[in-house]
Amino acid sequence: MLIFYCPKHDLKKTFLALFKRFEIKSGRGSFLLFSFSTVYDSIRLLATQFASHLVQLFPLFSIMSPPRILLCGDVLGRLNQLFKRVQSVNKSAGPFDALFCVGQFFPDSAEQLEEFMGYIEGGGGHSQIPLPTYFIGDYGVAAPKVLSTASRNSANLGFKMDGFKICDNLFWLRGSGKFTLHGLSVVYLSGRQSSNGQQFGTYSQDDVDALRALAEEPGVVDLFLTNEWPSGVTNRASVSDIPAGFLDSTGSDSSVSELVAEIKPRYHIAGTKGVFYAREPYSNVDAVHVTRFFGLAMVGNKDKQKFIHAISPTPASTMSAAEISMKPPNTTLSPYTLVVEQTALKEVTKRSTDSVSDSQYWRYDVSQKRHKSGAGEGNKLCFKFIYSGSCPRGEKCNFQHDSDAREQYSGGVCIDFLIKGKCERGPDCNFKHDLQNEGESHSRTRRRSENDSGNRSKVCWFCLSSPNVESHLIISVGEFYYCALPKGPLVQDHVLVIPIEHAPSTLTLSQQSNSELVKFQNSLKLYYKNRGKEAVLFEWISKRSSHANIQVVPVPSSRAAAVRDICNMAAEKLGFKFVAMKFNNSSDGREWLRKQFDRNYSFFYVELTEGTILSHSVEENENFPAQFGREVLAGLLNMPERADWRNCALGKDEETKMAEEFKKQFEELDPNQ
Repeated sequence: MLIFYCPKHDLKKTFLALFKRFEIKSGRGSFLLFSFSTVYDSIRLLATQFASHLVQLFPLFSIMSPPRILLCGDVLGRLNQLFKRVQSVNKSAGPFDALFCVGQFFPDSAEQLEEFMGYIEGGGGHSQIPLPTYFIGDYGVAAPKVLSTASRNSANLGFKMDGFKICDNLFWLRGSGKFTLHGLSVVYLSGRQSSNGQQFGTYSQDDVDALRALAEEPGVVDLFLTNEWPSGVTNRASVSDIPAGFLDSTGSDSSVSELVAEIKPRYHIAGTKGVFYAREPYSNVDAVHVTRFFGLAMVGNKDKQKFIHAISPTPASTMSAAEISMKPPNTTLSPYTLVVEQTALKEVTKRSTDSVSDSQYWRYDVSQKRHKSGAGEGNKLCFKFIYSGSCPRGEKCNFQHDSDAREQYSGGVCIDFLIKGKCERGPDCNFKHDLQNEGESHSRTRRRSENDSGNRSKVCWFCLSSPNVESHLIISVGEFYYCALPKGPLVQDHVLVIPIEHAPSTLTLSQQSNSELVKFQNSLKLYYKNRGKEAVLFEWISKRSSHANIQVVPVPSSRAAAVRDICNMAAEKLGFKFVAMKFNNSSDGREWLRKQFDRNYSFFYVELTEGTILSHSVEENENFPAQFGREVLAGLLNMPERADWRNCALGKDEETKMAEEFKKQFEELDPNQ
């Protein structure tokens, strides 16, 4: 039982409205009593204005409150001054979870170098970085030396988007990328625009193209970090708020304007101008949410311009449609619609339409790696397709849509090895470094293998006869199906039900095998129910799938009723509606699914806890994320960072221990015991 003292009348009213309560009167105020479980089920309904009260009353509530982020402009190597200010703010208004620095991070003169290197080299004493700090301004005195050393560190080799570690609590966001931090979706563009090809301090066209591909991913970006301001950011803004002496041409970048118009972040933070500017929120084209822009001054500037700013944004992935679409009264139209129109006219005269529209979808030249299938440009891989599994240009795209490469990537092959043909991390890399049929045309191999089960089993990760199968994860084997724990489980007791036959869909297998599948499903449902959870089952059937699997994910019983709503909300964002039917048992539901399934289309379905099935046939050029089911459940469970299984990968010893524990607990319900 928890007891809260509520001296404020409005706070008291809110608690009374939200919680099942018992109220005890006293001479100085009221005490509210409610159960621990009720608190956690109801806490997400509280208005943000009460979060700080909850943290003070009961510190454990801090895990439920939005992350607290500090933003900083050009550091210029002045780390003593920066971290003194950070510690002061942390003490008075913290604790804060992270610090993001935009603009030049390194010193602009050798005089500042000793102080700066004291932190980098771990000088001890005061030279400690007080909280996780991320920077994108990879230029200035000593930048090449420090960053070259970091790049050679074995822990930093490979395809990393969440920061190269420079020293304790200091991370370099290199190039461009997207990662999740405390539930927030963070996108960044490191360096400045330049055509001189410097190794550090500049971004490339590849970096820009990669962000354009990422911009088409489903979901809302919370933070976008750039060094230079976007050209035209003051268009349509209140003149009285624009900093005195502001010149749009200095420290501004038209490429950043184009990117921010495509990415549509909720917050855009930039430096380099030397002034502080908080623009009014502006609306985005084809998006319901607004964007807030902050330009930050440099640390220790003589004009006392603000160089550090605090925000506490609720991750977009956890917000309701009503919350994310709220527009403040001072919201303006987008400042970039004018910029984009002007830039587009210039681009038309500069290069052909095809090259403009296609260039954003590929990133690496893979001509030396292997042959490609399809009719696209032979040496270039469609980056958008390999990353997300779809490309909005469809057949009109001039670059390669290599479905086999996409499957290799989804199955755990190191992306550096897959795209570049090598991985610098070598044995230190946690991902696979072999292509299952390297040196052949994947499409030709696939056609041959359809009638060659021996060859097929050698390359499939799910075939029990394959040397690639992760046998230590298997927990039960039947006549037609087996159960295994997945690589990188979303939650504890996440299970895969996999047909023993090499088949692309469980809906095309025999009725006899279907009976065994239903037994597996019912046993797992009962297993979860005994632990206060409910089973959610889903299957993604791609036209290019090779070996089917059904994912079974346990969710707390208190959250189970919300699964349907969040699935429908996600579908609405993607522009489609599920077909829904309710059944009394799984057998009837699967018979209905067989009739719904058309082999000419990709297909997704999810079986909810109350017997309702949601299904959707995916059109050829429809942008449907292959990880839809996992992403939706990760959002529901407030763990968006686990939507990508790579973020959840475990070592083999830990996986083996987890599988053995599950087998022991599941033994009584295992239909094959």
